[in-house]
Amino acid sequence: MLHTPPRVGLVGAGGISHAHAPGLLELGASVTVFSEHGAEELSRRYGFTVASTFDELLERSEVVDICTPTSSHLEYVGAALAAGRHVICEKPVSLDPEAAAELGRTAEARGLGLFPAHVVRWFPAYVAAQRAVSCGELGSPAVLRFSRIGEYPSWSQWFADEQHSGGIVADQMIHDLDIARWIAGEVVEVFATRVADDTAPAVSAQVLLTHENDAISAVNGIWGAAGTTFRTAFSIAGDQGMLRYDSTESGSFRLDGGKGDGGASDRPDSSFTESPYLLELREFIDAVRGGATPRVTWADGIRAVEIALAANASIATGQPVRVSEPSRKAAA
Repeated sequence: MLHTPPRVGLVGAGGISHAHAPGLLELGASVTVFSEHGAEELSRRYGFTVASTFDELLERSEVVDICTPTSSHLEYVGAALAAGRHVICEKPVSLDPEAAAELGRTAEARGLGLFPAHVVRWFPAYVAAQRAVSCGELGSPAVLRFSRIGEYPSWSQWFADEQHSGGIVADQMIHDLDIARWIAGEVVEVFATRVADDTAPAVSAQVLLTHENDAISAVNGIWGAAGTTFRTAFSIAGDQGMLRYDSTESGSFRLDGGKGDGGASDRPDSSFTESPYLLELREFIDAVRGGATPRVTWADGIRAVEIALAANASIATGQPVRVSEPSRKAAA
């Protein structure tokens, strides 16, 4: 769908900007970067142009890719939409779902694309799992388990401030909260617990999701000590079969039973010739140029935040929390 190189404004120069940058280069994008810190280094590494102000970035861009700390997302998204620019925004989109929904309505009214960067929806194992469930290969989903383990993000202080980051649930585990909903359907209730080590930067949390179809998802997240090996894993049990995956085990994607013939969902596309970040960015930019609606919408991004906030409320009260009905007007 890409015919002319997109003009992309990249806001932020931290770790996630470095994850997006190779994909933007692969798309042939003309990239302008604005950041209070690190813009010069990012531009030297990838050949980007540096903007001295956010307004300068807007002047040079048709699409704005926001890769800044969560607490700044609303401000940048609002300004980009006001300038008539399409927007890609890293997850979580905001810790204020109502304000995020209002921005969604603004984008829709102005005919602008507004997309949440939930990149795990493009990772091959998760794509294959969603396909297996949606085509009925496992029968009706019953019990799903997701795990995400990594080093505590001590390289940026704002992660430790839950008023800015939402903590481990809203920042790290939101990936799997979104995936659980994508695979098993709408979430109606949440129960969550968390354990933090006061003597070291380490946090673990467990979130139990009840889906509208009575399936149950158990989502586990760990921010561990320095040097903790990054790992993701999942299992999905239906009444006709089970899928298992572990990122640390080669060839670990395994289908037991199932109603299919071992076809498309038998194993994910493991070629990884194109990164999930590239696939995500291409799908978003194709969409603003008249292509298909991306697999994740702004409303999906808001819903993931609502589920994460319900989990944080459950942690605070020690009680299950009902998740409100999803907004019908948060689109874009």
